[in-house]
Amino acid sequence: MTAHKILIRTLGGAAMVLALAGCQTEMGGGPRMARQTGVEGQWMGTDGVAVSTLQGGRFSSRSIETGETLTEGSYKHRDARTIDLSFYSLKSQRNTNATCLLAGSNQMNCTLATGTNFVLTRSGQTS
Repeated sequence: MTAHKILIRTLGGAAMVLALAGCQTEMGGGPRMARQTGVEGQWMGTDGVAVSTLQGGRFSSRSIETGETLTEGSYKHRDARTIDLSFYSLKSQRNTNATCLLAGSNQMNCTLATGTNFVLTRSGQTS
């Protein structure tokens, strides 16, 4: 498997983890699902390999299969719809950047600095 495929799977996984973490708030006796806004929360890559979490400016991903952390880094908004990711892949031991365009409340279309495209979809949302 090429480093790019591993990175894409890693990034997709990290996004999903982030999306799920952002879905819960403390209300009354315990956590409940909250309506998602912006990019905070958990996102899954369309390959289903990893879940990514965006929370409070931090970005991380983990393997769905093993739970292993794959990437760690940060994110920031360039504008209302554009998000810049900067992260370190623990597997390839490389720093990487990606730019994501919020295509809707539940989808981000992303491009790695290498030009490789991938899609993240919100995970754990409520209707």
